[in-house]
Amino acid sequence: MKAKKKLCAGCDQEKYIWKKEGRLRYCKDCWFKTGVAKTKKPTVFKPQKPMRQKSTKMSSLDSVYSRMRVNYLNDYPMCQAKVVSDCMVTSTDVHHKKGRGKYHLDVTTWLSTCRQCHMWIEEHPKEAIELGLSIKRD
Repeated sequence: MKAKKKLCAGCDQEKYIWKKEGRLRYCKDCWFKTGVAKTKKPTVFKPQKPMRQKSTKMSSLDSVYSRMRVNYLNDYPMCQAKVVSDCMVTSTDVHHKKGRGKYHLDVTTWLSTCRQCHMWIEEHPKEAIELGLSIKRD
């Protein structure tokens, strides 16, 4: 579809319109000749607030999770996985067997692990499933 020619406010000829200033229409030549392009104020953008890294819902879930995690690690202070030779024996991490999605606060899917065993479970998912340290996700 081709644009229609309209009357230019600068040269009063029918030409293709380049820009509009209010109700006035200008062709490309007149737009730059009349100086409208130079006198027009540049658009000023307000600096935007940075996006929140976590939603308020996730923040509240994380605060609940932090308290539950501390209680869980107090109840199970020893590593339950013990899959690596240099296992620290003392648990520092909580492994979510079914992932953190909808099972984030489900204690039945948690496993108390040391950092080395937790890294091994994450790096070897097939072996972890065979050993019962992880559960296949739905």
